[in-house]
Amino acid sequence: MSWKRIFSRGAEAGDEPAPEEDPLEQARRVLFAYHRATKHDVQRYARGPFELDWATQPDPFRRWDGAESIPLAHPAVGPEPRYEEVFVEGTLTPRPLDRALVSQLFYDSLALSAWKRHGEARWALRVNPSSGNLHPTEGYLVAPAIAGLSETPLVAHYTPESHALEVRARPGRELWESLSADLPPGSVLVGLSSVHWREAWKYGERAYRYCNHDAGHAIACVTLAAAGMGWKATMLDGLGSEEVACLLGLGDTAPPEAEEPDCVLAVHPQGTTCAAERLDAELVGAFAELAWSGTPNELSPDHEDWEVIDLAADAAHKPIHAPACAKFEPSRPPLEIGDEPIPFRKIVRQRRSAVAMDGTSGLASDAFYQTLRRTLPGRGELPFSALPWAPRIHLALFVHRVADLEPGLYVLVRNPSDEPALRGAFRDEFSWERPPGCPDELPLFALHHGDVRGLAARISCNQDIAADGCFSLGMIARFASSLEEDGPWMYPRLFWESGVVGQVLYLEAEALGIASTGIGCFFDDSMHGVLGVTDHSWQSLYHFTTGGAVEDVRVQSDPAYPNETA
Repeated sequence: MSWKRIFSRGAEAGDEPAPEEDPLEQARRVLFAYHRATKHDVQRYARGPFELDWATQPDPFRRWDGAESIPLAHPAVGPEPRYEEVFVEGTLTPRPLDRALVSQLFYDSLALSAWKRHGEARWALRVNPSSGNLHPTEGYLVAPAIAGLSETPLVAHYTPESHALEVRARPGRELWESLSADLPPGSVLVGLSSVHWREAWKYGERAYRYCNHDAGHAIACVTLAAAGMGWKATMLDGLGSEEVACLLGLGDTAPPEAEEPDCVLAVHPQGTTCAAERLDAELVGAFAELAWSGTPNELSPDHEDWEVIDLAADAAHKPIHAPACAKFEPSRPPLEIGDEPIPFRKIVRQRRSAVAMDGTSGLASDAFYQTLRRTLPGRGELPFSALPWAPRIHLALFVHRVADLEPGLYVLVRNPSDEPALRGAFRDEFSWERPPGCPDELPLFALHHGDVRGLAARISCNQDIAADGCFSLGMIARFASSLEEDGPWMYPRLFWESGVVGQVLYLEAEALGIASTGIGCFFDDSMHGVLGVTDHSWQSLYHFTTGGAVEDVRVQSDPAYPNETA
């Protein structure tokens, strides 16, 4: 199939790569075209299935049939640690590496959080959120021998259905010690991958975006789960995509149900520094020769092919030995830790995606400012310390019902160095005023005052939930320069960052006693038109809304696992 036909709606004059063109420039062109082709518009939506084929709905659980299964412990959800403690490095004493720590790590990040049922339908919820609750993200552990868990190093797939590890391979002590030589002592690796078909079944070509949102949510979940035990997650951003796939054994999966390699996080005790950006390529390559166990289960009996997703994913693959992003060191001081006795694990496990907002609840201004401050990276702050690059995501906010704050359009500039470029790209008539009473350290600006509820709903594919919350927002990414200066592999990373921001919004809403939800359906260029953006320098990647949730009393809850309480 030709490049032009695949991107018939996304290509512009001169977009088709020339055979002699630099491969990285070709990849950038493909991703620009993919992004344009998968925009929703008032006149037409991105390509998706005509109707849902329920007979082919993907199994939400990947299983490696025939692999040894190691059950993990089901920890109690107690009062410690406190919610606020987890976000600042150095406040909790690192726990020892053992079976209990690994069990807690996955239980607080990728495990089931509840089962829901309505009539004859029954479905699982997880700690990590997902677009459409379809859960394309898979988690892996690559680790040394761990007391109570394994007497030898192992590569294992985490299965949330049973809260267990499926052993895929055993690298051997010598290989692991050589591989981890540049990591802090006692480190483990957590890898993430995505099954694109799970999202494409419902969302078609736009699914690649949603898979990367979900990967970002998972990065934040793993990072905060580690922080709850005094550990830290650091992305090994220098690893190439094929190295990630080799390390996790993803070559045993095949299209259309293949697992796309996302990233690997080094998880190590706080107080230690992971200076490594990559692992030795030759040692990673040795993983291809291991004896891999298990056969991936079939997720669907039939599939619809969405070639554009594969083309975009291939274009975004990071080559081996490609440079990691320049390390970013926040200058902002860390958050001050309060004395609120909110249990961290209760918050992460009760997190839910709201399906409707009440349209009446309001939010105190100090709670609003606290929420926004939580999305800013500061020294030693989590989960943003897991991302090595400088922030590329800013928040365009539709404020509806926040006490002492005029309704209207606002912007939170998460990276001060981007402020001049944002001012130059946005409408000339915007006021850029500092709201009265806004904390000095919060880079929040009022752009336009007025009732923006109808506007927020229209932009979010005419969904009332964007108007009925206390506020909603669009995440605006520094787009073109990120792909041009850092490489085409920055495309999924921009979505990862938006997912990390989104996870913070979810948790902060829960801690405030309200709710939040991610919105993947929005009219991309309508949002850009509101801001005045006329080119690809800035693009809206993800929308969110926060407010008072309307509960569906028809839906019943059951415990996540047998012998647990709901």
